[in-house]
Amino acid sequence: CRASGSTKSGAGFAFVVYSSENDASIRASDARGQVRIRYREDSMPPLVDLNGKLVRADAAEVSVSDLGVLYGIGLFETMRSYAGRVFRFSQHLDRLLASAEKLKLPFQREMLPDERRIVALLEANDLSDARLRLTVSGGSPVKGGLKHMVLTTAVPLEPVPDEYHTHGVTVRVTSQVQHSTDPLIGHKTTCYWARREALHEAQQRGCAEALWFTETRRLAEGSISNVFVIKDGTAKTPPLDTPVLPGVTRAAVIELCEREKIPCQQSPLTIDDLLDADEAFLCNCIMEIVPVRRVERSAIGDEKVGPITTKLANAYRALVKQTATAQTGPKKD
Repeated sequence: CRASGSTKSGAGFAFVVYSSENDASIRASDARGQVRIRYREDSMPPLVDLNGKLVRADAAEVSVSDLGVLYGIGLFETMRSYAGRVFRFSQHLDRLLASAEKLKLPFQREMLPDERRIVALLEANDLSDARLRLTVSGGSPVKGGLKHMVLTTAVPLEPVPDEYHTHGVTVRVTSQVQHSTDPLIGHKTTCYWARREALHEAQQRGCAEALWFTETRRLAEGSISNVFVIKDGTAKTPPLDTPVLPGVTRAAVIELCEREKIPCQQSPLTIDDLLDADEAFLCNCIMEIVPVRRVERSAIGDEKVGPITTKLANAYRALVKQTATAQTGPKKD
């Protein structure tokens, strides 16, 4: 961040906040009490949905007194669209609302975009397969309560490299600890600095993800993913009360295990369970299912993509395709 004083009449200060994720700068003017968000043209679409209105990204504004700007208070969802429809959109909204209730961030479901608004945003930006982010800020004080910023952005999907799926990835165990008493764990809050730092450190060492363990040395999750291991034909993943994020893709994988007759357990796991696994994989809505072949220098199984991981990955892609087809309907000749 950079702050500087201003001697111009009518302006008390100006500041710039830089975000490496979106290459975005935020400029503030206390004369109007607004923050103007400006995005580089090649990293953001020309239109965003801000509180129910489609506006140019470089004209989107949020109050400088918003608790999200001042204290990092807010929630977000990262989603993926296929053929112009978001996969399991309602589950993403349900999770966000559950977190809002648990963390006492008061807002109503009616404030959030519905599928009609999502489709309008995608169409306005000529997008079909896209990465979307829905952010709800902590809000700015107004008479009678808080006024939240509800921002939805959509960018062209940049899928993970093909070799992630065909050959698997290496992951790193972060030195940071996921404390079970942290009230933010298990929620997608905008206070994401530690996760980003752990992921960055892993990527600097040639790893695709950083794995987190609790203070009692239980496997939790990745910085941006949930984790599954396969042992003797049974899929296992850390239970929600570890705690871990209740991933939308995680839930879909558990459903697919039942459908494909693959035993699945939500049970506490240790580093030994991970290293002794026959297979392991990561999952989230952007990467889908990605096999893990190494944990740092330790091989998982025979370092090849295993049969159960392959079966679940194929079943997941079929589920996505089936869902997208059902939502969009058959194409007309």
